[in-house]
Amino acid sequence: MGFDAAALPVFPWDLLEPHKAQAARHPGGLIDLSVGTPVDPTPPLIQDALAGAADSPGYPPTIGTAALRRAVVDHYAAARGVTGLAPEGVLATLGSKELIASLASALGLGPGDAVAHPTVAYPTYDVGARLAGARPVPADSPGQVPDELGARVKLVWLNSPANPDGRVAGVADLAAWVEWARARGAVVAADECYAALAWDEPWASAGVPSLLDARVGGGSLDGLLALGSLSKQSNAAGYRAAWVAGDPALIGRLAALRKHMGMMPPGPVQAAMAAALADRSHVARQRETYRRRRRVLLDGIGQAGYLVEGSGAGLYLWFTTPDRQDCWRTVADLASLGILVAPGAFYGAGGAAFVRMALTGSDAAVAEAAARLTAA
Repeated sequence: MGFDAAALPVFPWDLLEPHKAQAARHPGGLIDLSVGTPVDPTPPLIQDALAGAADSPGYPPTIGTAALRRAVVDHYAAARGVTGLAPEGVLATLGSKELIASLASALGLGPGDAVAHPTVAYPTYDVGARLAGARPVPADSPGQVPDELGARVKLVWLNSPANPDGRVAGVADLAAWVEWARARGAVVAADECYAALAWDEPWASAGVPSLLDARVGGGSLDGLLALGSLSKQSNAAGYRAAWVAGDPALIGRLAALRKHMGMMPPGPVQAAMAAALADRSHVARQRETYRRRRRVLLDGIGQAGYLVEGSGAGLYLWFTTPDRQDCWRTVADLASLGILVAPGAFYGAGGAAFVRMALTGSDAAVAEAAARLTAA
């Protein structure tokens, strides 16, 4: 029996359309901060690498070119403090979302299995479990997994820095999940796509810990997978440029499956990825751009009487009202100012009193949003 698509939830952003229409009626126009889609130019060095590899008549390797896989390894060593990764433990992907949605299925999970994921989380972790026929289990620590489900968990999703609330998991938090999962034969996958965007200490200085850090897995990558992306840190969302890295045995299984499916990033995109990963200066410049916009929006949000929680890293501000009113009411309030945000209900029951605002507006749009908030 095939999968019943009707079993999936409604695509969340379809529910936001009436509020988008309301915001668009504002005399000053719509300021859409509901989705974290970059608006700044893709750095020239990435564009040049893409153009330079445009003569690409043959099929690229599914697992990724040798140059790209080496660039990912070097990136983890230089930017994340990870030294135990090897090129055979790297796989190129078509953005990170497709792997998040398909990983449970690719690992062979099905009815009777369970997938643990954060309680307030990117919806695709839940969707990926449902696509496989497995049960999604919201849990922020191993102790929150119900005893009767613990043995059924075959995949654990972590997200640090977290979307939507900017939480960062420390080494001890990550290691606790790894120990728990390994005792049950489960895979741990960490979505680390916002790792370059840390604002609060100690993460701004020390960096966001990776699941692949030797302190987390005891020097072993067995059962561990970390996802990375150039969408945010390099303004390359349109390239669908991402990767998964970690346990070489798991990477080999995924690569073998993806060969049958023809899932391979285009050769020119892989060349552009290798060039981007070799240059950290453009990432630092973009981080400072977001830092500046974040300060402007934080001021406006505070002036309007909202309360920001978490948000110590990542691409979003997570906030609520003093009386924690329903998120959809806050969405409507902000839409009346011409500002569109995402309701926290998209991310689980724990987000029902919150909204998420992205930092991905132009300088002018961010300044105008803050001005409207302050005036309100």
